[in-house]
Amino acid sequence: MPVNRAAENALGTLGTVCWTVQLVPQIWKSWRTKSTDGLSHWLVLVWAVSAVPLGTYAIVQNLNIPLILQPQLFGTLALVSWGQCMYYDHRRPLRQCLIMVFSLYIVMAALETGFVFAVRPSYRRGEESGERGVQFFGILASVMIALALLPQYYEIYKHRAVVGISISFMSIDLLGGVFSDLSLVFKEKFDVIAAVTYSLVILMDGLVILAALILNPIAKRRARRRQEASMADTPIASETTVVVSGRGQEDGKAQPIGGADAEKAA
Repeated sequence: MPVNRAAENALGTLGTVCWTVQLVPQIWKSWRTKSTDGLSHWLVLVWAVSAVPLGTYAIVQNLNIPLILQPQLFGTLALVSWGQCMYYDHRRPLRQCLIMVFSLYIVMAALETGFVFAVRPSYRRGEESGERGVQFFGILASVMIALALLPQYYEIYKHRAVVGISISFMSIDLLGGVFSDLSLVFKEKFDVIAAVTYSLVILMDGLVILAALILNPIAKRRARRRQEASMADTPIASETTVVVSGRGQEDGKAQPIGGADAEKAA
């Protein structure tokens, strides 16, 4: 493909927009339901931390500006979602959750800044150590993003359905990977490691969406059958009883009314 800076930045911007708002549906869903049950807190935590090596890689490699901004925005929203997991499901106090989120954010920002200043000089000089350092951060980010979804797969297996996680979140995340991948095609030098990272996101998100399409209808039918079986087991009165006071009855006890007795009562 010919080099096209306009196409590269346009597609990179679309990918960044998707990865900026991707976690908004998940954050909204968790806030609305006041629960993160079914959403693995390890998923959002590891994704948040993966922004450090991914951001370092994008800055040192001097990728387009949207792709440099994306890890920072992605990590911020992932931390917010992790804070929700701590607050709603782990029942930690709100103040403690805020301190945890902001503290981790500061540590992540400091680490990314330190890594950039440590690797960029040798990389710009063309030294082998700088090249290997950049590759290390790129590969590390790819591995973390991919492995982060494994705990979510366990949640899906445990619930036998995709619950707690927003399908809109997964779909937008997948689109972000597609646009980011396409932006690399128009770059002067195709970035294999970045492409692998974005492609892994597409694959892993696609598996979650596929699981939702297959397992969620089955789970709904299973729940409906249980409800119908529960209703069928509910005892229904086979005869009508009334309380009759007066002569011929003892202490106003309930007596069945039916057949000949009903005619006498009439």
